[in-house]
Amino acid sequence: MGDGIISKIKDWVTSPDEEYYEDDYMEEEVDELEHEIDEDDDITAGFDSINSSKSNKIVSLHTVSQMKVVILEPKKYEDVTTIADHLKQRRALVVNLDSVEKLDDRKAIFNFMNGAVYVLEGNIQKITKSIFILAPSNVDIDSTMKKELESKTTFPWQK
Repeated sequence: MGDGIISKIKDWVTSPDEEYYEDDYMEEEVDELEHEIDEDDDITAGFDSINSSKSNKIVSLHTVSQMKVVILEPKKYEDVTTIADHLKQRRALVVNLDSVEKLDDRKAIFNFMNGAVYVLEGNIQKITKSIFILAPSNVDIDSTMKKELESKTTFPWQK
């Protein structure tokens, strides 16, 4: 009984009663096409101009450089251009304003840093009274730990 079902399925799928008829007119068309193509015809005539006009747009995936964090300690207001240059190059900065002697220069540097961060859509966070971290738009600063530490009045090691 098992052989009967298998042979019926096989006969149904392969249909042995069907005969294969070869089309005679197909051979004639192939012969005509062979005569139409000459050996002297250059079938690559238009390809060189297309390939040479397009530039190679392959980008290596290994060209991603490591992110750098730059620590700066400006001494005077003229040093602010380096801060903006590093931010434009998408580098995170830690800026220490302790070595700026004049209070007006310190305020001017801080205002410049805020403006540069705003224009470049970055972020600035205060670490201490005179130390700030500046981050470009591709870097997120997470300050949850700082908020958590500020909310607790005493630390375990202070008891």
